Amino acid sequence: MNEINHGETTPITTRFVAVRRGRLEVADKDVTMPLILLLVVIALALIANPLTNGKFFTSNNLTNILRQIPTIPGLLSLGMLFVILTGGIDLSVGSVVGFSAIVAASATVHWGLPVWVAFLLGVASGAFWGLISGFIVARFQLAPFVVTLAMMTFIRGLTYVISEQSINTGSFGFPEFSALGSAAVIGIPVSTIIMVVFFILGAIFLNFTPLGRSTIAIGGNPETVRLAGISVAKGIITAYVISGICSGTGGVLLGSRLGNVQPSLGGSFELDAIAACVIGGANLAGGKGTVQGAAMGVVILAVMNNLLSLRRVDSYWQWILKGVIIIAVVLLHSRFQKQG
Repeated sequence: MNEINHGETTPITTRFVAVRRGRLEVADKDVTMPLILLLVVIALALIANPLTNGKFFTSNNLTNILRQIPTIPGLLSLGMLFVILTGGIDLSVGSVVGFSAIVAASATVHWGLPVWVAFLLGVASGAFWGLISGFIVARFQLAPFVVTLAMMTFIRGLTYVISEQSINTGSFGFPEFSALGSAAVIGIPVSTIIMVVFFILGAIFLNFTPLGRSTIAIGGNPETVRLAGISVAKGIITAYVISGICSGTGGVLLGSRLGNVQPSLGGSFELDAIAACVIGGANLAGGKGTVQGAAMGVVILAVMNNLLSLRRVDSYWQWILKGVIIIAVVLLHSRFQKQG
């Protein structure tokens, strides 16, 4: 213990103590970049509105944006944030979306279970896969990228085994199931309300609970967390379970909204989730990121996707633009950190 270089460990320890006391460093709360990007996107929306024949600010279009946020990539980005904070990544979220949607639809259509039971089964299946991924990463100390990549292909293959064809919940007469993703309260989609509740609970957990605060510390320096007597494995597993719950919920909501649940549902969703977190200021190396930043990233992506769709920009070009934005944001964050 006496051989530890205090000149190197003091900043990390100080950072960890601040997190333990419920106070995040200014850098962790800095949402300047996401806020600037959000303002830029809003300005682009105002400029582009005449170019989209005035369709952007219509009530139908704004409601459509709200409906897209919970699953593409709202709930997924929230779950991904917790994993990224630990210094990990979860590439299996898209596959979990498809699996959970199939489970919920099967429970309703084929097994005749009540809608609320089907919903819980879909969410529980997502939590289960998150538990498996988190346990493998934490117990065997394997690279999260490799583990979740393997889980992505495994879960997707298992989804096709369970249901080789799509499940049409619309034509089977299951309005209760369809209502999960399409119903609205006072003009606000139920799925949006669920997403907001998840974000609020996520912020409370991350900032006001010992386990949530330790999640940030794990990404900063796991060895310091161990020396403080906190279980690193428990924090990592919890993060992946939260990611699974968010993915499972998103899968059920998306499947119910579409009315035609396919095993391929959720493909490439992990890219939007990661993009939203990065745009929102999360550090892929771990230890830095906020719920409010992720929320801003989600809104920015949703508005951008909607604007590009109204302009009838090809989806392939939208992927290219997202890649450019991610690289640009990462470079800007790196530049600001060096200046700080």
